Amino acid sequence: MMNYASSHTNPSQPLDGVRAMIFAAGLGTRLRPFTDHHPKALAVVNGKPLLQRNIEYLRQAGIREIMVNVHHFADQIEDFIRGHEGFGCDIRISHEPDAPLETGGGLMKAAWYFEEQSRPFVVMNADILTNLDLPALYRAHEERKPLATLAVTGRPSSRYLLFDNHMQLTGWRNNKTGEEKIAIISETEPQALAFSAFHVIDPGMLKMVRQTGRFSIIDTYLDLARDHRILGFRHDGDLLIDVGKPESIAEAERFFP
Repeated sequence: MMNYASSHTNPSQPLDGVRAMIFAAGLGTRLRPFTDHHPKALAVVNGKPLLQRNIEYLRQAGIREIMVNVHHFADQIEDFIRGHEGFGCDIRISHEPDAPLETGGGLMKAAWYFEEQSRPFVVMNADILTNLDLPALYRAHEERKPLATLAVTGRPSSRYLLFDNHMQLTGWRNNKTGEEKIAIISETEPQALAFSAFHVIDPGMLKMVRQTGRFSIIDTYLDLARDHRILGFRHDGDLLIDVGKPESIAEAERFFP
């Protein structure tokens, strides 16, 4: 089995000139009552909102050009970014006024920003905190040159992405319902791995997307995987916390000072 895991033994080269998108438009219903009056991206962990932590995470990796999509209490996010002068980054806003467009629709609304450049770009969620070596993920993508590289681990999850022995995406499975979506029939039993919500995407993929409106980017990956390479990148052992519930804030505060 090939395992394209991150390495922390050598310092990674910064991602100067790379662009990124942070998904921050969600309603955050699991984080109520906070999200009854605020966007999830501004939930605070040890005195710092999630959005600030992730902007700083990208900046530490060398990324200073960032798109943030907004919907739920969008004005609060815009005021927060403006009030802190983008934390030293050039931040653009993609406003989804009627309803959040989910990951696929949100990315396509902001596609123009990434099609301006030929370099692969990074996509992440505002509510995930991690110490994933982002330059290592990016380097793995540049070495193999798939349409997209998805960060994954072997942690327990209710939903899994399925990969063959070459880490090619072959499907998706919901462990709770038993539902499966199969893109490729694998010759061997597929590996079921949990998606970490970090992607590196070739901008050429944006012109291949067939879905429109509100949709999950996972549906696009499964569609394109039939004829193109969508690869996984394992980073087992890294910290990864989905700050989606009130109790997960307390967990995050143990690891992210």
